[in-house]
Amino acid sequence: MATRRLKILQILPALNGGGVERGTLEVAAALVAAGHHSMVMSEGGSMVPELERGGSEHLAWPIGRKSLWTLRLVPRLRRWLRSHPVDVIHVRSRLPAWIVDLALRGIAAGHRPHHVSTVHGLYSVGPYSAVMCRGERIIAVSHTVENYLHKHYPALDPERIRVIPRGIRATEFPHGYQPNEAWRLAWQTQYPALLDRFVLTLPGRITRLKGHHDFLEMIHRLVAAGLPVYGLIVGGEHPRRQRYAQELRERVRELGLGPHLCFTGQRSDMREIYAASDIVFSLSSKPESFGRTTLEALSVGTPVIGYDHGGVGEILANLFPQGLVPLGDIATLTARVSTYYQTLPQVAEQRRYRLEDMLTSTLSLYQELMN
Repeated sequence: MATRRLKILQILPALNGGGVERGTLEVAAALVAAGHHSMVMSEGGSMVPELERGGSEHLAWPIGRKSLWTLRLVPRLRRWLRSHPVDVIHVRSRLPAWIVDLALRGIAAGHRPHHVSTVHGLYSVGPYSAVMCRGERIIAVSHTVENYLHKHYPALDPERIRVIPRGIRATEFPHGYQPNEAWRLAWQTQYPALLDRFVLTLPGRITRLKGHHDFLEMIHRLVAAGLPVYGLIVGGEHPRRQRYAQELRERVRELGLGPHLCFTGQRSDMREIYAASDIVFSLSSKPESFGRTTLEALSVGTPVIGYDHGGVGEILANLFPQGLVPLGDIATLTARVSTYYQTLPQVAEQRRYRLEDMLTSTLSLYQELMN
């Protein structure tokens, strides 16, 4: 059937950075480029100017505040939808999903917009999270999420689920990418200890689930074995995670790893850091729904070693299966690095998990509902 101009409203708590927020802006830009009317409802944030420059409309509603007062938005949203009809509402978070669900209950079936939800995470199982299964279509960002839905919500009709993996632009993380000379000089000046070392990088926020202790133990064993490795922990420290960050630094001192490891803090040049690393790691103790850093590093051609579970295990199984290691198996982890130090494997250029595919599939889903 022929496509028609659609009015799409995406809803999420705020626009202050992050994978969910970035995906929202990417879909919004694709809608505008295809001639549709794109709107995003959120409390606002640093990404709003970018959204609006791209031609989308932003509706500033405090729809993600975790407070009973947020329920006051239910009748307000219902009134707004009656006076501003939209074709599809796409919710991306649980609290906004509840507001949307309650608002739609008060609108006659023939006058409601179509309802789509994206399950971005492996949420705690229960009534609060079950609201993400209320959409006419439920987008799972990986087969890991699809399996989670089948397991924990068996009454959910499988025909309503669409697996649309998140993706990246090949032009942003091109295979074989090499940083320019100015960046390399600045990098070496800032981190002179990296010179002539085998660089092992663990990206991600400084949180207890990201596997930092396993990474430190692996570095300790490799140094003890005489390998010239240097560890990079790349990620910001949340103000409420200061105690854990201090715990990690104490562990570095206990293991005597000061000359062999550093914390870079938050960085905006991850593409360059991936390319300058010999191996990138993903060691989360809890399965992740996707694993974007794994995909980004593999895209530029850097080997990734990661625990075999969740979205990271899924991506590695598809793109670089030799990088899979059993969860928590530090001995195998260490042995794998030792092997790669002798002969670093080549990572083939990959054609999967492209942003263009994700956008095409999402817009096609909107049209499917309308048709």
